[in-house]
Amino acid sequence: MTLSLVLACIWLVVANVIAILPTKDKHWTSAYVLMSLGVPLLGFVVYENGPVWGIGLLITGGWILRWPVYYLFRWITRKLGLRKDAG
Repeated sequence: MTLSLVLACIWLVVANVIAILPTKDKHWTSAYVLMSLGVPLLGFVVYENGPVWGIGLLITGGWILRWPVYYLFRWITRKLGLRKDAG
């Protein structure tokens, strides 16, 4: 197993442990930290292991950080005019 995949597995374990712990800000601070660490890690995985592993890690990271991804999707659809939500 390459170093990038080992680091990705550590990132996944840490993300799941953080999800278990209670926070006052509903995990948004830790989500920002996980995203800032996850994006370079994703590039490292793609560099060492190829795009198939990168896509798998991207999907897994999106599954763990589903609310930021959901809100990003809502924001993009509002900006493109595909949704008429208030906000």
